[in-house]
Formats: sequence, structure tokens, C-alpha cells
Amino acid sequence: MCMKNFYITLFLLLLGRNVLYSQESRSYYMSLKTNALYDLLAIPNLGAEFYLGSNFSIAGNWHYAWWKNDKKHNYWRTYGGDLSARYWMGKKAHEKPLTGHHIGLYGQMITYDFGLGGKGVLADRWSWATGLEYGYSLPVAKRLNLDFTIGLGYHWGEFKEYLPIDGHYVWQATKNRNYWGPTKAEISLVWLIGRGNYNQRKGGNK
Repeated sequence: MCMKNFYITLFLLLLGRNVLYSQESRSYYMSLKTNALYDLLAIPNLGAEFYLGSNFSIAGNWHYAWWKNDKKHNYWRTYGGDLSARYWMGKKAHEKPLTGHHIGLYGQMITYDFGLGGKGVLADRWSWATGLEYGYSLPVAKRLNLDFTIGLGYHWGEFKEYLPIDGHYVWQATKNRNYWGPTKAEISLVWLIGRGNYNQRKGGNK
């Protein structure tokens, strides 16, 4: 009888282990997001992030705005994006992926044409940036986080200055930008997607 109970107990333990393993293997974590700072500047944008395991993730963002008013010489045109590799750390990150503190490396590429009736600046070739970032992703609802991120690095690229004169855009100067400092800022609304990728309430999920 004791041997029979032993085999029954062993079978139940193995079955329970396999069920847990199966549930964990089906779990996946990703997110879609939009940067509210870009939204406030009338620059539509969309980002995505994928959890790779072992507290690592990769994230990408893209923006595109092509607003113009030729009569008033107003131009608000830009497109580009960035990629980053992140490491999540701290208690919150160990409790659930894509939550809490994160650090990372990022690279950016961007073109732009900005002019508000007077002197305009045009970068019709890619400008680049790379650097280090730090952020924190704060749960605000079951499937929503707010992510605050700042990046410091190096930005370089060529741009042209021009003036609208008699219906034409007259080139004034070509310059190179070489800049060290903040090159990335995010206050992003993050939509959590995936099996098991949700925030639990205090005291357990209800």
C-alpha cells in the first residue's frame, strides 16, 4: 500500500510539474506603446517591445509626421525611429517581465524639415544618435503601464538652413551637428499583450 501511495504521489507531482511547465511555456510577453511627448508635438508614433527571457528585451519605435502649409511656409515634417536592447532589474522586474527599472543601449535615425514661417532647418539625409538609457515602467491598470525613459548619448548629422524668399526656398548654410547630451525622452503609454502579461492587484488578481 505504501509503495502504491508513493507511485500515486509521484505521478501527481510529475503531472503538476508538467502542467506548470506547459503553462509557463505558453506564456509570452510583449507590448505596444505610444510616446505621449511626441503625441503632444503632433508627431504620430508607435512602438513595440518583446521580452526575450532572463530579464532582457528588445524595443523599437517609429514616428512619422508630414504636416505642411506652403502659403504660410510652415513645415513640421519628420520620420525615423530607434532600436534598444534593455535589461530589466529590481524586485518588480523579477516579479513580472517588462515592469520596473530598466537600463539599455539604443540607436536612432531621423530626418526632419522644420520651419514656422521664417528660417527653416532641413536634414534630408539620415541623422544618427546612440547612447545609454534608463527608465522605469509603472503599472497603472491590468494591461497598461506608464514608461518613463531618458537617454544620454551622441547625436550627429548634416542639416541645411534656408529662408523662404519670393516663393522660393533659398539655401543659407550647410552645417554639421555634433552633440553630446540627452537624445531620447519617453513618457509612453504601454499596452501589455500576451498570455500572463498583466498586472496583478495587491493581494492577488481578482
